[in-house]
Amino acid sequence: MTVARLFCILALASGLAACGQDKTKEGGAPPAPTVTVARPMKKVVTDHDEYVGRFVAIESIEVRARVSGYLEAIHFRDGQMVKKGDLLFSLDRRPFEATLAQAQAARSQAEANLAFAEADLARGQNLTRGSGITQQAFEQRMQARRVAAATLAAQDAAVRQATLDVEFTELRAPVSGRIGDRRVAAGNLVTGGTSGNTTLLATITSIDPIRFEFTVDEASYLRYLRAAGNPTGDNRDLSIPARLRLINETAFVHEGKTDFVDNVIDPASGTIRLRAEFANPDGTLTPGMFGRIQIAAGPPRQALLVPDAAIGTEQVRKFVLVADAGNVARPKYVELGSVIDGQRVIATGLEPDDRVIVNGLMRVRPGMRVTPQDAADATAADGRAPAGAN
Repeated sequence: MTVARLFCILALASGLAACGQDKTKEGGAPPAPTVTVARPMKKVVTDHDEYVGRFVAIESIEVRARVSGYLEAIHFRDGQMVKKGDLLFSLDRRPFEATLAQAQAARSQAEANLAFAEADLARGQNLTRGSGITQQAFEQRMQARRVAAATLAAQDAAVRQATLDVEFTELRAPVSGRIGDRRVAAGNLVTGGTSGNTTLLATITSIDPIRFEFTVDEASYLRYLRAAGNPTGDNRDLSIPARLRLINETAFVHEGKTDFVDNVIDPASGTIRLRAEFANPDGTLTPGMFGRIQIAAGPPRQALLVPDAAIGTEQVRKFVLVADAGNVARPKYVELGSVIDGQRVIATGLEPDDRVIVNGLMRVRPGMRVTPQDAADATAADGRAPAGAN
């Protein structure tokens, strides 16, 4: 290679290196990332406590016969809703109708005996005026009249009991609710009465309204008492508004109120049992089902809210990133409240005029300069609802 050619190659390489340096100087530092900022939402909120509990029926009834007999017919479908008074089961009425007829005949006989005894007593009274009958004979007639009256009263009771037995052959729903499956098929002998070995035919649980039972700690219970004015005696009423959601729901859409507080705190757990009542017209809420209840923990107050997605975590502390006056991302450590419609209540640590970074957090680190864009402007640009706009 000649000297002249080598000189040309070195000159070309030097020129390319110089061009690269000039381009680097022209490019400079990378631009500050664009983020969406919004001031905290001001809203009147009510703090809530949440507890896990289970639904229970207000009434749960075992359907059993009051008389023994053969099960003749079943008048419901397993699992259907029934109303109070609906016919559920029919027993064979014939033996009880025969017993009723016998009781009515015996009552008629007792009426006849009483009529004869009263007439005989009246004759005896007439005879005593003329000494036509001894005092002993007269008293015997009086005794016969009393016995006849008592016999008639006993037969009246027998007729009423036989009439009830005939009525008891029709088993009707004592409450409205959902009936379970039949435990006995038609044609079986059913044992009735009041003894412990009666035949269970079905169960009915009331559905609307329905109750929800849960336990609260002692400190929360005392706080609720103070909020209610420390009710005591007959006025011990903890009627607190309550909201509830099921395990497959994200929002507390069921509304009710507490209606009962137990009379003793469990010394083993330090908790006390409370109960709330909810309307259940469609029967979705089922006894035994789990749920999460939310009850008011204090009076309404003014609060600041930010999107829950804007909350960051640093070990055990929570923070939000705000853009300061110099457009530098700064962390602010906050204490959190409850979540309301996707917005997190900020208990402390945030000011109303803070510009909270609500979008673009993955591109930002504390201390980094940012290019803030107001949430309203971002909405106009992309057509979405602002994440944290007032």
